[in-house]
Amino acid sequence: QVLDHDVPTEAPVTFHFLAKFYPENAEEELVQEITQHLFFLQVKKQILDEKIYCPPEASVLLASYAVQAKYGDYDPNVHKRGFLAQEELLPKRVINLYQMTPEMWEERITAWYAEHRGRARDEAEMEYLKIAQDLEMYGVNYFAIRNKKGTELLLGVDALGLHIYDPDNRLTPKISFPWNEIRNISYSDKEFTIKPLDKKIDVFKFNSSKLRVNKLILQLCIGNHDLFMRRRKADSLEVQQMKAQAREEKARKQMERQRLAREKQMREEAERTRDELERRLMQLKEEATMANEALMRSEETADLLAEKAQITEEEAKLLAQKAAEAEQEMQRIKATAIRTEEEKRLMEQKVLEAEMLALKMAEESERRAKEADQLKQDLQEARESERRAKQKLLEITSKSSYTQSMNSSTTALPTDLPSFNLINESLSFDFKDTDMKRLSMEIEKEKVEYMEKSKHLQEQLNELKTEIEALKLKERETALDILHNENSSRGNSKHNTIKKVS
Repeated sequence: QVLDHDVPTEAPVTFHFLAKFYPENAEEELVQEITQHLFFLQVKKQILDEKIYCPPEASVLLASYAVQAKYGDYDPNVHKRGFLAQEELLPKRVINLYQMTPEMWEERITAWYAEHRGRARDEAEMEYLKIAQDLEMYGVNYFAIRNKKGTELLLGVDALGLHIYDPDNRLTPKISFPWNEIRNISYSDKEFTIKPLDKKIDVFKFNSSKLRVNKLILQLCIGNHDLFMRRRKADSLEVQQMKAQAREEKARKQMERQRLAREKQMREEAERTRDELERRLMQLKEEATMANEALMRSEETADLLAEKAQITEEEAKLLAQKAAEAEQEMQRIKATAIRTEEEKRLMEQKVLEAEMLALKMAEESERRAKEADQLKQDLQEARESERRAKQKLLEITSKSSYTQSMNSSTTALPTDLPSFNLINESLSFDFKDTDMKRLSMEIEKEKVEYMEKSKHLQEQLNELKTEIEALKLKERETALDILHNENSSRGNSKHNTIKKVS
């Protein structure tokens, strides 16, 4: 009962309901999706709260899967810089260990997040758990104990067995007792006894602080041992049915995701095609607009040239009319000049007659002489008029030749106008559905590629570790960081370490 636990009595009281026993293989043992999700949340919180030690490079990878599980596929148009600013994704120990800004961490998390495209939430959470279950402190419950000599130690209980640690090193056990090598576990008062299956090995005894702690240790031992043995036997009919249903549901969801992925791909391709067609349509519209503007300018130019030609033609007609008038004036002046010549000739004849009569008409001679002088004066005026008429005639003649040269010139108008031909191209799509046989082949292919992915993952982790190593603040390294680096340099992992110390 709740009241049997050591809980505060004042209200309100907050409870955290957590998984008590951790699976050895999360992918195999967590059948239902809701169980997997709740367990993912628990392990994630334990890593962020540093109850499970996680190296920096693995923390970044786990954070990328957590982001994939929450936000879905990466979209650069939606997930812009700063979208993870309010998210708690890395342990504070990791953040304090490096001279890196939140933006730099986000950049590295996002780089891996973008590679997880296509993974559903349950798949991303399972990838998170598959990495987390290989961490040294995953699933281990630690208890402070003392051996028979009074030395302070830590007892770790997990799905694989019992482990004895130094208080300063929770990563590497000094001694391990796998469940299949333990014959009996018992406690009396505060003393706890572990009897190995091999009778040649000494019994291990230790003391805990409280009787209640011994009860808890025994409950964890019984439960973990029972699950350890159950995992190594054939599944019960109920579990087989649950797993079969889970596989069918997983296959159905995978087919549904593939269908949605195909539809999404088709939609994206259709949108890209639409955008391309719209872009081309806008381009053609712009070209048509430019062509229309050029055509209008050409028409305006043609109208101006036609108007100018009409004005030139009218001016030519006017000049021709003036030339005709000038010709008439010239003919009139010529006729006047002819009459003046005749008058001159007659006048000279009269003068001659007057001279011949001068002898006879002396008295009349003087009078006639005066008349002759007057006539000479008139003659001079007539000659002056004649000279002016000839000069005017020359001017009119030169103007007439200029007019004829203007009439002989012609004006060429552009007759060719640009033409445009808009050609529409049609695009077609052909899609085929993937059947169940292809799905089965893809599942088999995933199994074959698993080892290659693991190798690629390790290479990525090593690459990130090398990249951020230069930004590490050595003085801020914790004892667990130092121990983990030593284990990594020796090539020790969680499982091979337990085998060595068993």
